[in-house]
Amino acid sequence: NRKATIQAGKSRFALQTLGAEEFPTVTVNEHFSASFELPQKQLKHLFQMVHFAMAQQDIRYYLNGLLLVTEGNVVRVVATDGHRLAFCQAELDGGASLARNEVIIPRKTVLELHRLLGDTDDAVLIDVAPNQVRFRFGDVEMVSKLVEGKFPDYQRVIPSGYKKHVVISREVLAGSLARASILTSDKFRGVRLTLAPGVMKIQTSNAEQEEAVEELEVDYAA
Repeated sequence: NRKATIQAGKSRFALQTLGAEEFPTVTVNEHFSASFELPQKQLKHLFQMVHFAMAQQDIRYYLNGLLLVTEGNVVRVVATDGHRLAFCQAELDGGASLARNEVIIPRKTVLELHRLLGDTDDAVLIDVAPNQVRFRFGDVEMVSKLVEGKFPDYQRVIPSGYKKHVVISREVLAGSLARASILTSDKFRGVRLTLAPGVMKIQTSNAEQEEAVEELEVDYAA
């Protein structure tokens, strides 16, 4: 009578159920415009590098996801919320050459995949269609609809012609920013960077007149 009973120890639950015929189904495309594979750890790295920049519940719905671009032997991922933009790319092994494809993967799909992917060299098979994307790895097969819309031209947004370059250890910079951020305010979570030959100064202050200053050695010439 569409009821389920669950018992464990001295606990017993009698639950109502819904008819299986009411469960929503997703029709998987028979033909995909692009198919390729990447190691799990490489795909996870691509998502890790850009997923933080995806918009959340933006009225510009095409920003609430991640742009996946395939072209030749290169796979690119791009995310932006209109204030910041993150870009990362990887090359396919085996001399694969793909036609140019651009699709927007929904935010929820990206976050769930990032959680499920492991740090292994096991392959992820990726199939892309105009309205759908499929990921297959291990015992998992995930099929997702795509976000419709035109993603901003990220190549025009990324500046070119930089004249000043700074080289610094990623770990040293991340540690310094983490310490300085302790004194930032909820209203303005920012730090000030000041550059001089061989030195980067990181400063922050808040409404309580607290201040943090760190100087880091960097490879920089004015």
